Amino acid sequence: MMEVFNFIRDTRRAFIALLDGLTLEQLNEIPEGFNNNMIWNFGHIVVSTQALCYARSGVRPDLSQISYLAGYIKGSKPEYFVSQEEVDDLKRLALETIDQLQQDYEANFFSGFQAFETSTYQSQLPRIEDVIVTTAGHDNLHFGYAIAQKRIIN
Repeated sequence: MMEVFNFIRDTRRAFIALLDGLTLEQLNEIPEGFNNNMIWNFGHIVVSTQALCYARSGVRPDLSQISYLAGYIKGSKPEYFVSQEEVDDLKRLALETIDQLQQDYEANFFSGFQAFETSTYQSQLPRIEDVIVTTAGHDNLHFGYAIAQKRIIN
């Protein structure tokens, strides 16, 4: 699993590098043909991993502990101009939450994991390892959207 955690971190660092080269206006712009923007895609990966690994799995069902959840959860869309402070906080959380996830995984924190099905692909996720691997793919999907959005706004 160490390789998967490292891959997730690498993707998130690449995503942060993409964001670092853009203005707040560019991050908040919703390109034609999209219903979200680059900062939404980034915030979405940050909150989704936490929601799936901790809340949806029944390990920690209190959603109030997930920062920015309402603004970036599946089914949401950009409804406000994201500040530089929030962008910086999301960048910090993107890496810190994966570090915490790995620590919790290594400490067997997920022993009470409850299997669930993804709403997007209807895939069964019977173990925490399945969710962590799915996170890697999910992060890359949204990173790809952000790359496409950048091409449109530049």
